[in-house]
Amino acid sequence: MPELVYPFGSKLKPVVQKDRSPKKVFVLGVYASAVHAGWYGPDSKIRVRALAVASEPGIFWRGDEAEAEKIIRKISVPEACGYLKSDDRFNGPSGRALDEYFLEPLGYSREEAWLCDLLPETRLNEGQLKALQSEYAPLVERGLVPKVTIPPVPSRFMKPGRSAEIVAELMESRADLLITLGDVPLREFVSQYEGDWDRLSVFGKSEREYGRRYELTIDGRIILLLPLVHPRQAGRLGSSSSKWAKLHKDWTTRARDEGR
Repeated sequence: MPELVYPFGSKLKPVVQKDRSPKKVFVLGVYASAVHAGWYGPDSKIRVRALAVASEPGIFWRGDEAEAEKIIRKISVPEACGYLKSDDRFNGPSGRALDEYFLEPLGYSREEAWLCDLLPETRLNEGQLKALQSEYAPLVERGLVPKVTIPPVPSRFMKPGRSAEIVAELMESRADLLITLGDVPLREFVSQYEGDWDRLSVFGKSEREYGRRYELTIDGRIILLLPLVHPRQAGRLGSSSSKWAKLHKDWTTRARDEGR
């Protein structure tokens, strides 16, 4: 299978948990994000404000500016195509939200968490695809840059066999608590074990119900399931539901108080 590449040729890499030591909590998200850069033309005018140009250096990366600059500097951009510039506004928002709105309220550090995604690779959302079509595709036609081959965001994220890999990671982590982020991990992973647990709303939409834990049996082992919103929802990153955002905000207050 040919290698998948970002704009300007950086190769797509899986983003997975590196520290394999036992953890207290296992966090299951949807799909890996990317390192983003501002793309400017040779006239120094902005072409794309936040272009995905490389795989993140770590799962749920927090967007360290120096690390982002180091990665972006390694990407070769033809002089006729302009240049890339790091902008920390667009890197690591989900990672920072995970720490602030999920792990910290529960009293966990990043070092105590095993992080996993249904799909451990970046996919291109609609905004990225539109930007590439209008700004990057003409350069491909002129032979100045390689074609982008990363697929668009799919309707289903787990590939065949991926569920078994996630279970293996969960067992290796030895974590007693599984946090799912949003509807998708419930629909694609948890519902295999509890068929009705396929979306966040089935666990309730009230302050009393949100943030409760449930027993889930996976491979003969009982795990506590804590279904929560996606970090983008909790941090109000882009379009979000004010109702779910408030439920999560209220939960973080309760979780901090209970931990004291």
